[in-house]
This record gives sequence, C-alpha cells and structure tokens, in this order.
Amino acid sequence: MDRRRPGRVRGFTLVEVLVALAVMALMAALAWRGIDGVLASRDAGRAGVDRTTRLATVVAQWETDLQRLQADAGVPALSFDGRTLRLVRRSDGALQLVAWTLDGTRWSRWAAPPTTQLGTLQQTWLQSQQLQTGTVAALTLLDDVEGWQLYFYRGNAWSNAQSSADLAPAAADAASGSARSVELLPRGIRLVLQLAGGRTLTRDVLVVGGR
Repeated sequence: MDRRRPGRVRGFTLVEVLVALAVMALMAALAWRGIDGVLASRDAGRAGVDRTTRLATVVAQWETDLQRLQADAGVPALSFDGRTLRLVRRSDGALQLVAWTLDGTRWSRWAAPPTTQLGTLQQTWLQSQQLQTGTVAALTLLDDVEGWQLYFYRGNAWSNAQSSADLAPAAADAASGSARSVELLPRGIRLVLQLAGGRTLTRDVLVVGGR
C-alpha cells in the first residue's frame, strides 16, 4: 500500500544541492577567468597603443630638432659624447640650445629658452654640461631605453657621431678680421635606440643645409 500523500512533491536531497552549488561555483570561476583574460588583453592592447603613440611623439620632436639645426652659431651646432647630444636649433627667429641625454634607462630632453644673444647661448651651453651631474632638470620622454648610438652621414658614408666634425675652409671674419673655420653639418643623422625587450628603433633624418 502506497502511504505517500497524494500531490506531495519530492524535494532535493542535501547531496543534490551540494552538487548543484559546486557546478555553479565552477561555472562562475570559469566565467570570471574568461572576463579577466578579456580585461587583461584590453589593458595590454591599450598600453601598446599608448606606448606607440608616445614613441611617435618623441621621434617627431627629435626630427623637428634636427631639421632646424643652425651651424655657425658661436657654439658647436652638434656635439655628442656618447651619453648626451647637444644641438643648436632655430626657434622663432632666435636660437635655442637643446640636449638629449640617456641617464640609466631614461631618455630625456632639456631645452634652454630661445635667445638672440651670443653670450646667453654660450652660457646655456656651459649650463647644459650640468646634465652630467643631474643638477639641471630634464623632461623624461622614454623610460625603457637601454642604449643609443648616433651616426652622421658625411662624405657619402655613415660615420661615428663622436668623430671629428667637418670644417669648411677658413674664411675671414668681418668683425675680428681673423680667419676662422666653420663647422659643416652632416647631410643626415641616424638614431639607433635599443629598447627594453630586445626591440630596436632606427630613424634617419635628413639635415637641411647639411653637406
């Protein structure tokens, strides 16, 4: 004789409830891992885009500085010691001293105020020497540069940027009456940056007025 009450619904056992909870917990964990992976990929992609944009901006500034080089300004137009490149560029009718330097892995740019006074330009040239000791603040543009090299295009060939500059034949100086030599700009400048992760960036810039 069946003693179960008519219409009575059988409930879940404790084991069934625990199994269902375990399955839902597993599904939630798998879903969370999937969402976490999507978010990580999105963040990595955004960081890559930001990095590329920043690098392009830095290279554009580098090219602008080199395309406005000014020779015969009373100080060397280009001077590279393996760590710092100093250059003189034109800036709105004046001259400006700019220094690009690598300090550890930080690639920085320092720019003096534009000036039309030779004495001021020579003073800022001396001031830029303090970049070696870190007493002059520079704007860090990239922070993962492991090394850099510069090459100048002279005489139909690339040469080490630390070699002696080319000089034009001595000409008479109208102000002093003495003969002096004028530094010749290279026809091109090649930048080679060693970035973190084994990446290398090479950029050639044509110098206006170079020979």
